[in-house]
Parts: sequence; C-alpha cells; structure tokens
Amino acid sequence: MVRCKPQSPKPLSRIQRYGLAVLSVSVALGGALVLERFHFRDVEVPLFLFAVAVAAWYGGTEDAVLALILSCISFDYFFVEPLHTLDISLSDLPYYIVFASFASLVTWFSALRRRVEGELRQARDDLEIEVAERTQQANLLNLTHDTIFVRDMSDVITYWNRGAQELYGWTAEEAIGKRAHELLQSVFPASIEEIHAELLHSGRWDGELKKTRADGTRVVVASRWSLRRDELGRPAAILETNNDITERKRREQEIRILNEELRKRTAELEAINKELEAFAYSVSHDLRAPLRHMAGFTELLKKNTASLLNERSQRYVMMILESAQRMGNLIDDLLAFSRIGRAETHKTMVSLEQLVEEALTEVRQDTEGRHIDWRVGGLPACYGDRSMLRLALVNLISNAVKFTRTRSQAEIEIGCMNQQQDQVVVFIRDNGVGFDMKYVSKLFGVFQRLHPPEAFEGTGIGLATVQRIAQRHGGKAWAEGLVGKGATFYFSLSKSPGV
Repeated sequence: MVRCKPQSPKPLSRIQRYGLAVLSVSVALGGALVLERFHFRDVEVPLFLFAVAVAAWYGGTEDAVLALILSCISFDYFFVEPLHTLDISLSDLPYYIVFASFASLVTWFSALRRRVEGELRQARDDLEIEVAERTQQANLLNLTHDTIFVRDMSDVITYWNRGAQELYGWTAEEAIGKRAHELLQSVFPASIEEIHAELLHSGRWDGELKKTRADGTRVVVASRWSLRRDELGRPAAILETNNDITERKRREQEIRILNEELRKRTAELEAINKELEAFAYSVSHDLRAPLRHMAGFTELLKKNTASLLNERSQRYVMMILESAQRMGNLIDDLLAFSRIGRAETHKTMVSLEQLVEEALTEVRQDTEGRHIDWRVGGLPACYGDRSMLRLALVNLISNAVKFTRTRSQAEIEIGCMNQQQDQVVVFIRDNGVGFDMKYVSKLFGVFQRLHPPEAFEGTGIGLATVQRIAQRHGGKAWAEGLVGKGATFYFSLSKSPGV
C-alpha cells in the first residue's frame, strides 16, 4: 500500500495569530498584576518576555512584534511611575531599549528554532515517504522469481531478493554484507576492470557469467548490470539481474556436438557417394567395349552358323544376344543415373505441358497397335532443369505404358495437383497390373523390381532416377497402388526460384 505524505498542521490565520499575541500579553499582564497584589516583585518582565516568546513561537515575527509593543505599553502603563500613564522619562528609556533588545533576541531564537524544527519535521516526513516507497519496491522485487540483488561500489551486497535465494541457495541474512564476487565465485568473460569501465561509461553491462551455488554446483547465468548514481552523479550502487541459462547452454553444447558429428557423417557420405558414382561410371564405361564385342561376334556367329546349328543351339545364341542387349540397357540406365547425381542443374522456368508432349512423342513409338486412352490435364509452368524433368516424365510414362500392356483398353492419366502454395505435384495414373503397397519402399531403390523380368522388361533403375531428379528439385517421389487395379506415381518440385 502506498503511504501518503503526512499533512502539516494548517497555519493560523492573521486574526488568530494577532489574537494569540493579544491573549498572551493579556495573560502575562494579568499574572503580573495578581502576583504584585501578593507582593511578588519584578515578575512582570519575565512574564512579558514569555508572552513575546509564545507569540513568536506560534505566530511568527509579526505576532512577536505586536506582543512586544503591547508588552511595552502594558509595562509602562501598569508598572512604571507615574502609574496608569504612558509617559516615559529619559532615565527609563535605556531600560525599555534593553527590554526590547532582549525580547527581539527571544523572538529571533524562537523563530529560528521554529524554522529548524519545521525543516526537521519535513525531512522526517520525506524520509518516512522514501522508506515506505523503498519498502514497497523491495516487496515488489521480492515477489518475482527473477534473480535480483544490489551491491555497492565496493561489491558488498545490500539487497538480496527471493529469486536470488532460490537460485543460489543463500538467504538474504546470509548474503547481505558479503562481497558478491567472493560469495558467488564469479567467473567473468573479460577482466573485471574492463567490465567496470564499460559499466561506468554506458551505465549498463550484459554478459554471461559462471557462478557457484551454496551447495557448490556451478551455474551459467545471463547477467545484466545497471548502474545507479546519486544526486551528484557519482556511482552509488549496481543492480544485477541473473537468468539461469545452464540448461540452455548444455543443450547448445549438445547441438554443437551433434552438428559436428552430422557434418563429419555428411562429408563421409558425400565422399562415399562420389566414389560409388565414379565407380559406377567407370564400370559402365569399362563394360561397354567388351559387351559390344560380345554382341557383335554373337551376331556374326548367328549369321554364319544358322544352317549348321540345331534349334536348341540357335536358341542359346539368341539368349546370349538378348542378355547382351539387356546388359547394354542396364549400363545405359546406370550411366544416366550416375550422371543425374553428378550433373549440375540448370534451372529455368519450364512448361510442363510441353515436356509431357515431348515425352508422349517419344513413348508412342513403342505403343503401335495398342489402344491407349490418354488423359492429359492442365499443367503449370515450374522452375527446374528441363532435361532432367523430361527424363523423369519419360520414365514414368514408359512405366505406365509397360504395365498396362496386359489390358485390352489401357488408360493413362497425366495431371498435377497443388499440395502447397509453393510446390506443384505431378502424377501419372494407370489401370495396369499395380503392386502390393507393402513393397512400396522398394519401388524407388536401385535395381529393385516387383515383377519378374520375363513378365516385364526393365533394369530397376528408372524409378530411382525419378526419385533422384525430384530430390535435386527440392521435392520427392512416391507411389500408390493395388494389385490388379493400377498405380499412381507422384513427384513434387518447386514452382519458383525462391523455393
């Protein structure tokens, strides 16, 4: 609760003050006359001086002057010969001057003391108000769980709130009067002289400190110091607030260690990837020459021995040629897959409709004599590498053509859907043989096949190539299907360069 400043007594009005002067002199005169009747002599002067002092004390200088004039008149009229007249002889004049001087001195002393006491009362009231405000502020600071304490310029703790007790373990009685840095065993990020220089220059300092609790455990805090100056601008005290960041620093250290480990593993994987790609590229190239020789000589053997070989031997020769051709296709696909991983992407705005038309032109060469119902929806422009996206579309559309071969009326649908504002998802849906969803994780692996080569030709690299192309464009590839009821393949990519 805020305490209000105590109100001083209302000053007396002019009439009240003058009335007080008249009353004090009247009382003094009455007292002197009564005492004179009982043969008490020379009491009138002290009584009149007392009346002047009372008027000066309660009324002020003007009242004291009025009381002095009335006292002189009363003294002359009632106590100086001839009585009951206002005549003043020259011999009595020094006596009146001494009386007036002494009364003036009493008046001055009374007024001075009255002013000093008034100032003391005002200082006491101001001090009570300041103490009440400081007490209220201290109580408010004590309500918070934040760590707050105050120390003087000699590092001696003068205030210690509940939050400081909760964090460090020392009570206010144990902490106040101790040197903060010695009590908390503070470890600074720089020299204390540099920190104090910055504090004196800017009035504040922020940083991380290591401190010790009462139980000996270490704690890391985010510390903020604020400098308070006195009325003359001299440094008076330092208010310090601390926030416990020990757990945060521990997590940051763990994250740094994990990031470093991840960086090393990523570098290792990149190196292994490059080695595998180089190996695949080298093997593919090294296999091409002997494979061409094998196929060429087998073809010559077939022509030259056609009349000499029986049916079984001719079938063996055909099997060699088909295997060589399959091996050639596998090498071509492996080279294409390896190039996708190593090649730089040259991204531009590409029309998906145009790419689909080009892919359909290439694929239709293998669909002669078949009835295929093509359904191509609207396709937007996107941001990507034109040749890579064309290869992805050719692979997926070829897949749909291949696996609808057993259908008398094949249906293939090509379209897109917006999953997110910044991405486009292209899909190719067919009514072919489909696949079992429990094997969906194998579809996009290298050399992974869900159908025997006797039923459907292929190398098992096409879908892996599509997946890698989608990843190079910040997207992914996935599929949905049912056995005997067709399949849908999707891949996503960004619409704009900023994604």
